[in-house]
Amino acid sequence: MLIGEYEHTLDEKKRVTLPKPFAKALGKKMVITRGLDACLFLFAEDAWKKVAEKLQALSFAQADTRGFNRFLLSGAVEVEPDGAGRILIPDHQKQFAGLKRSVVFAGVSDRVEIWDAGQWKNYKARIEKQADAMAEKLGEIGAL
Repeated sequence: MLIGEYEHTLDEKKRVTLPKPFAKALGKKMVITRGLDACLFLFAEDAWKKVAEKLQALSFAQADTRGFNRFLLSGAVEVEPDGAGRILIPDHQKQFAGLKRSVVFAGVSDRVEIWDAGQWKNYKARIEKQADAMAEKLGEIGAL
């Protein structure tokens, strides 16, 4: 399980060092793609295969399914850390997530999210204020 929060610096060549706990858990091959809430999703190769299989099982006759498949799958790139443990963030993903110099890696169970540090700070402050209400809703449906 991927958990925790780490801040790192994106260099001028669009490379960023993976936090050691995440690098070990994700392995040598991983997939990075556009995520939700203006962040990037980083999956271990095996976890990505499970996501892709679920998406492939959905009917392409539905516009929402086609759109989401295009969003997630067409933006995906396979990455491997270099000898220094860095991964390259492609331009289209850097722009999508609004990444500047400081980025945050957030472990979220089966994936790592990559955020611009300023956007993460704002998002986290907003979510922390809503945590009680979210827990209440999840309790109502039996999720907690």
